[in-house]
Amino acid sequence: MHCKDVSMHDVDIPLDREHISELMRGWTAYVRTDDLVLRNGDSYAVVRLVKSQEPGLFRKVVDFEILSLPEETVYVEEPDMDVLNTPALAALQARHPGKAVVVRGMFSHINFIKDIEPQRLMVVDNVPPSPAKLGVLVDIALGSGFVDHPIVKEERIIDMAEKVSEVRTGAVMFPCRVSNLHADIPFCFLDDAPEDPGDVTLIGCHLSQRIFRSLYDRDVPFVNVCPADHIEPGVKTIVKCCKVKQGHELDGDVVRVPWGATVPEVVDAINALFSPDFPQRVCDRC
Repeated sequence: MHCKDVSMHDVDIPLDREHISELMRGWTAYVRTDDLVLRNGDSYAVVRLVKSQEPGLFRKVVDFEILSLPEETVYVEEPDMDVLNTPALAALQARHPGKAVVVRGMFSHINFIKDIEPQRLMVVDNVPPSPAKLGVLVDIALGSGFVDHPIVKEERIIDMAEKVSEVRTGAVMFPCRVSNLHADIPFCFLDDAPEDPGDVTLIGCHLSQRIFRSLYDRDVPFVNVCPADHIEPGVKTIVKCCKVKQGHELDGDVVRVPWGATVPEVVDAINALFSPDFPQRVCDRC
């Protein structure tokens, strides 16, 4: 809802049940107005209206429900917020648990939320590069208007630079040079395919391990940073996976998108994860 469904009125009465009930007697409302925000100075209350079915643009209020009184209501201004965006509203509710929140957002549109149950989405990704790409794509997807679930994003970031502390060999190998990773011990990059990496520990995913084995016909100590192996059971999670070539792959509470995922792919993946009946765009696997 926004301005056409939610109306705000300044009043000079105390915003308690007795005075609001008296105010509603004889009240008429625009045909599209379902909820009324009452404001007295810095105090707010929210009322849900039941209108008569008589014709006309303005109709008599025949019943009402007080949804919140001032002690249960907060008012915020978020000039950049789309007040119709469900994930944005969920994030706002999460900052004010147990409260009704009246929000003035983009284009000065008014909305309110109450009793939204935010749904947790965990994003697991690697850095560098920073910020984590998948987290940025999820932010864009949630702000697009094409995800209609009260999703609140969380992130679990796997910092490959920090994993150097687990290395017990004389050198470390990172997956690719574009990461600009470095270490205080000798280091090299798998995509450079050095002729003899020597006594080295590989930091990477299972594909990195397979590539190393193909290049050097041996195994070395391995620090696994594959996002799919760092998920929390029972938590809806999105990860990038090099085995997914396009689209997404849904497996219970985990959805996997390509390493080079696009925003539409991430939108589809999130909708599939939270909507069991959402049409699947199944990926091709290597």
